[in-house]
Amino acid sequence: MRNWDYRATWVRDSSFIVYALLRLGYQGEAVGFLHWAMDRAQACSKGHLGVMYALDGGEIADERKLDLAGFEGATPIVVGNEAKDQTQHDIYGALLDATYLGSKYGEPIAHDSWVAIGRIVDQVCETWDTPDSGIWEVRGPKKHYLHSRLMSWVAVDRAVRLAQKRSLPAPLVRWSETRTAIHDDIWANFWNDDLGRFVRAIGDAPEDLAVDGALLMMPLVRFVGATDPKWLATLEAIGEDLSDDGQVYRYRIDDGLPGQEGTFVACSFWYVECLARAGRLDEARLNFEKLLAHGNHLGLFAEEIAQDGSFLGNFPQGFSHLALISAAFYLDRALDSDGPREWA
Repeated sequence: MRNWDYRATWVRDSSFIVYALLRLGYQGEAVGFLHWAMDRAQACSKGHLGVMYALDGGEIADERKLDLAGFEGATPIVVGNEAKDQTQHDIYGALLDATYLGSKYGEPIAHDSWVAIGRIVDQVCETWDTPDSGIWEVRGPKKHYLHSRLMSWVAVDRAVRLAQKRSLPAPLVRWSETRTAIHDDIWANFWNDDLGRFVRAIGDAPEDLAVDGALLMMPLVRFVGATDPKWLATLEAIGEDLSDDGQVYRYRIDDGLPGQEGTFVACSFWYVECLARAGRLDEARLNFEKLLAHGNHLGLFAEEIAQDGSFLGNFPQGFSHLALISAAFYLDRALDSDGPREWA
């Protein structure tokens, strides 16, 4: 079993909170988090954010193992987190998407925050085509991951849209050209004609050519249409390779860490939403109801679910419930209307 110190605020995970809170009508709480995030953005040098922060905005302790046993004797117990020093390009897309939604449904972005966002986007424009450790914080050589490239596109796209919507000063020509370059790079380098689907990373190794649960974000962030034939082929591959009766693994590769992976709850709910957006409502609803049955007596979920149905990882896990809310919100709208529809 894997045990990690979760006394931290991940920029990526926490940014998803804004979407959930706004959709549920909690504007004050969503804006409150964005204020916290903008404080971090204003303090970072040259637009480079940390992957995670302590709750007070400070640094995370260095990783070390304790001579203790956790739940059901699980070892090792880890304090701190080595991933804090990784490069993870996707955090900027998550933050910019949250900032865009916060400005649209919460309150307009402040001047100092926009200046900080400008530094972040400029940094993304310079680094989007460099390798990183990815959303799953792989402890090995950095790679060019599709999800990281995708979220770099999101970062620039949301900044352009926000600047245009709010008439904010920005180098729109340069940003727009970068957005196009990232878009074209994804289609040129991550779509595999031989396999007929998108792949998780650039490279010839089998693990690079595999699908990944993070690819489910592609239609959710509106990079590709939810019914695009090439996306549907990728969705089908994810169902075949990663899904176990509707529960979805984030990957089926060696990630260089000890312990066993369970199905990843957030990916499972992303899969439900992708099915619904693709018009497969009956399948989406069935999978959604199966997943709900795995919650505890309070309807709460951990990070992962083991083959025997027990929980693995952090509990309760915020990321899991944010994906649940998003899937429930879209599925409810689709079932109450004439069918799936896109909405901002």
